[in-house]
Amino acid sequence: MVFAAKDKTRSLVALVLLSAGVSGCALRPAPDTFDLSAQPVMTFESQRALRSQLLVPTPSAIQVLNNRGIVVRLGGSELRYLGGAQWSDQLPLVIQAQLVAGLENTGLFAGVGMPGQGLAIDYQVVVEIREFAIDAAGPGSANVEMSVKLLDDRTGIVRAQQLFSASVPVSSSAASSVLVGALDDAFTKVQTEIVSWIASTL
Repeated sequence: MVFAAKDKTRSLVALVLLSAGVSGCALRPAPDTFDLSAQPVMTFESQRALRSQLLVPTPSAIQVLNNRGIVVRLGGSELRYLGGAQWSDQLPLVIQAQLVAGLENTGLFAGVGMPGQGLAIDYQVVVEIREFAIDAAGPGSANVEMSVKLLDDRTGIVRAQQLFSASVPVSSSAASSVLVGALDDAFTKVQTEIVSWIASTL
């Protein structure tokens, strides 16, 4: 009977702790969720339509950028994630979707898609996210940097490669929406340059 009483006590304590944990989760506010802006149609009046079909694989990134956190660099090697805020999906997936949309919106290519969509691929747009963060040191800025390769899918030869970057000034003490807006502006500049470069290269 003594052992039975102890078991009941342990069960009751566990139930109380579980209830407290559930209550704490319920009281914790959900993080604000942000997406990158949908890109408008880009027209290239002097550019002829291309027969190429493009595959945009998921961009690569180091682990700190390969999640839903919005990175803030504090100076030196120290960093953190913007509190109470997150991307709408893993950052590489968000960027991938926007790059596909930007390339499709040109109307120049025979097809643009992601892995698994069954395209007969001519070129892969291989992207590495090198920076996508708020720099809180000094005056503050939103920085985006991406390396892009155009890989011939039939031969495995890199047709061209280039580094794209943009920086938008922003106060690190600004509201989350302002900080994310600055990152969005920087990405828009980079995406526009990438799409224009691919169109002119192919």
